[in-house]
Amino acid sequence: MKKSPQIEQAFFASWVISLIAFGGSLYFSEVMKFIPCELCWYQRIFMYPLVILLGVAYAKKDFSMSRYAVILSVIGGSISLYHYLIQKVPALHEWGSACGIIPCNTDYINWLGFITIPFLALVAFILIAGLQVFIWKKEKETDAA
Repeated sequence: MKKSPQIEQAFFASWVISLIAFGGSLYFSEVMKFIPCELCWYQRIFMYPLVILLGVAYAKKDFSMSRYAVILSVIGGSISLYHYLIQKVPALHEWGSACGIIPCNTDYINWLGFITIPFLALVAFILIAGLQVFIWKKEKETDAA
């Protein structure tokens, strides 16, 4: 059965978002020479497989893979949220100083006073998870029709 164009577009958009996050993290570490902290590495562990998973799933039109994308996104997003809170909530700021070689409360970027690298990762994880939920709803509508 042919999937609706909205499902395909949402899946493609999810893959593009993961690709941008992947490229952005490599840009910050390899070009800007920002050394990732321990929590940044954990976020990468959950974002990088999404590039492959979503890309292959989109190419094969296997949208059942969205279940796995949501799992990776929710776990990665939880880590991003925790990391962001360590950076921005004064009461939690001390927790980031014992994170490893690079303290997790280090703000390499702080655009507009609130946009940090963990914030960017969190937005990517939320968008990917949200698009997967949209796909699930559209698939149910398509199957019901």
